[in-house]
Amino acid sequence: MGNLNFTTVDYDLNQLKQPVIHTLTQVQPHGILLVLAEDDLTILQVSQNTQLLLSMAPEQLLGQSLEVILDSFQVDRIKAGLYGSNLDSINPSKIWIRRHGDDYQVFDAVFHRTADQQLVMECEPAIVQEEIPFLSFYHLAKASIHRLESTANLQDFCQVIVQEVQKMTEFDRVMLYRFDQDNHGEVLAEAKVSELESYLGLHFPESDIPAPARHLFLSNWIRMIPDSTAEPVRLYPDVNPRSHQPTDLTLSILRSPFPCHLEYLQNMGVGASLTISLIKDQRLWGLIACHHRTPKQVPYELRKACEFLGRVVFTEIANREEEADYHYRMKLARVQTTLIEAMSEADDFIQGLVTGPVTLLDLANASGAAICFNGHWTTLGKTPDQQELNYLLQWLTKTVTDEVFVTDSLPSVYFEAERFKAVASGLLAIPIAKHSFLLWFRPEVLQTVNWGGNPGEAYYLEDQDGNIKLCPRQSFALWKETVQLTSLPWQEVEIRSTLELRKAIVNIVLRQAEDLALLAQDLERSNAELKKFAYVASHDLQEPLNQVANYVQLLEMRYDHALDEDAKEFINFAVDGVSLMQTLIDDVLAYSKVDLQGIDCELTAVETAVNRAVGNLRSRIHETQAEITWDELPTVVADATQLMQLFQNLIGNGIKFQRPDVSPQIHIGVERHDDHWLFAVRDNGIGLDPQFADRIFVIFQRLHTRDEYHGSGMGLAICKKIVDCHRGRIWVESELGQGATFYFTLPVGGRDRHHVNRRKAQNYLFS
Repeated sequence: MGNLNFTTVDYDLNQLKQPVIHTLTQVQPHGILLVLAEDDLTILQVSQNTQLLLSMAPEQLLGQSLEVILDSFQVDRIKAGLYGSNLDSINPSKIWIRRHGDDYQVFDAVFHRTADQQLVMECEPAIVQEEIPFLSFYHLAKASIHRLESTANLQDFCQVIVQEVQKMTEFDRVMLYRFDQDNHGEVLAEAKVSELESYLGLHFPESDIPAPARHLFLSNWIRMIPDSTAEPVRLYPDVNPRSHQPTDLTLSILRSPFPCHLEYLQNMGVGASLTISLIKDQRLWGLIACHHRTPKQVPYELRKACEFLGRVVFTEIANREEEADYHYRMKLARVQTTLIEAMSEADDFIQGLVTGPVTLLDLANASGAAICFNGHWTTLGKTPDQQELNYLLQWLTKTVTDEVFVTDSLPSVYFEAERFKAVASGLLAIPIAKHSFLLWFRPEVLQTVNWGGNPGEAYYLEDQDGNIKLCPRQSFALWKETVQLTSLPWQEVEIRSTLELRKAIVNIVLRQAEDLALLAQDLERSNAELKKFAYVASHDLQEPLNQVANYVQLLEMRYDHALDEDAKEFINFAVDGVSLMQTLIDDVLAYSKVDLQGIDCELTAVETAVNRAVGNLRSRIHETQAEITWDELPTVVADATQLMQLFQNLIGNGIKFQRPDVSPQIHIGVERHDDHWLFAVRDNGIGLDPQFADRIFVIFQRLHTRDEYHGSGMGLAICKKIVDCHRGRIWVESELGQGATFYFTLPVGGRDRHHVNRRKAQNYLFS
């Protein structure tokens, strides 16, 4: 026999920690258990301690009617009680069991049906010979309830409970402890004899009461172990002869505990225990645990009185928690209403959430909040920086599949969060679209948790002749743990409030998407009419302009001898004006042709577009001795013709606005970012005043006269429209005399990646 190293032995630790307790077929020896055929009360199984308690061997009882130990009057009363849907009329019962001859002994009997409808009768020797009258029971509980009614706060309330239960039962120690969301227990109140070390405020790990044991506490409100050292007894026979299965003892009050639990009690120095379940919303909220250093039997009536008191007082605990929860819930409801009204009234719903006296922070008692919508971040309070937010968003997009993600220890599931633990150890995240989230943050709160023994060594494995046995820890001495990378926990009411806000946001975004779709339809119709007007107007204007130019030139040819120098100069002015008008018309046509519907995005080699642009500018490049260079250029998703036109206009601009003392030098650079390409067209020309950086992209806007630099002022406006149609951005950085650098971006996946129409918007949002 010896302890095992966890890392060297192959075993199913979860199964050892969570045994199938309901299959245990042993009972505690202080009572007897009989499995009966309900139709005729024939004894099918019996505990093997009947010789000791009834002076009859188990073999003598099998197959016999219950009348072998009870008189016919009691049997008839039991049969009558079996006809109801429950067994309340015969639970509990004082019965007189015949040991031999006319020797009877009084037992407390309770009945229950198993999940497969087997009838079980359990009998314990009665400590009190007669049932406690109702008035005595009432006065037993009245004094306790009176003390509780005058208690204000929950801590004092719990302390009164344990004091009253200790007074009623005379146990050495009575504790009330509550389970947290991880099923660890914390001792909230304690009443004990002075010799014992206090457990008040200590935490006990989840493994002390594994899930199957918690399930049994839900099934049995009160559980008595009068002697933790007593040897359990088996049923005889081991399986039910009718069902051919072991009898399910889940509801049994005599069922023997799992051996590991008995060893746990012995290691604590507990000779007897009484446990009262505190249940809220079908969940084990906590326990009242009574411990005695020596074996101790408690009368059945007194145990039921404790159970009654436990139910009554826990109703008050639940009511007080509900009242506190109600007030907080109403506060958050008012915050939620204010935010929804602010969103509805604001042009941008995000502004409604972050401005004003009530903000997102108030909805979840958070120290920071962030909104990512359509790729843009809006932050409030203390949050990670934008780069960290981008990384977190990528992780959330891949990880979150439910409508809410919540943790009070983000670094434990997303290790990069340790870098910003001071502001975001806790995270509450609500997705509102595929790549859009609402995030609330809470900072790290260092906590010291006092454990009853080292929780990391709550159990160990022992090899007993080749069988692996799970053993509980032997020390329950104070063990302090400093909890890091953890925030204050998020309350359920806070999570519900954020989910309600999410619904309102989705509705508002959908409504705005519908409004935008209608606006887009109007704009599309207007643009179509403008394009038609521009096309028709340009063609209608071209013909009379051509006539003017032709006839003016014809006059010059026929009457050249009759014209003086002024007349010839006037004719040249007229021809130049017509030429300028035709250039303007051509540029307007080019501008009107650039639109979303007119471009054909496909994989396009940028270098090919640049070569075409340089070819079109060959004569100007030769004239000015311009030098055009570029980095290695990528392949992008774009319209090849418009991309060529974009580079042609930007390179042509660099050539046009050259300095008189140097030849033009133009370089094209590119960088890859997360979701876009960044291009830069840099020249060594005359530059421009930064205050005009936005103006130059406006249609027909010029910074110089036509005498200084020819052109219509449409080139950069066309560039901006091309970039806009590709869902990119264009801007310039320049100083006078220092040249200019024109930057523009193109999405890596093309413009359609960022294009959302009405139908797509509705599919894009979560339902």
